[in-house]
Amino acid sequence: MNKIVVVILVTVLVVYLVRRMAANRIQPPAKTQKKVAEDMVRCQACGVNLPRSEAILSQGRFYCCDEHRKSGA
Repeated sequence: MNKIVVVILVTVLVVYLVRRMAANRIQPPAKTQKKVAEDMVRCQACGVNLPRSEAILSQGRFYCCDEHRKSGA
């Protein structure tokens, strides 16, 4: 009778530990920073739209790359 109780206790302990380890693996994704909408601007040379933070501002005009800025189209 004692052997049966020990086997049941060990089985319950093993199942508990396995479930606990599985629950630790499944974690909700980390909160990411909210993306803020950004103004889009148009390149004066080629007309491509790009975020203002990536654009090059020269003499009040926006360009997508330095080559287009130099051409001044």
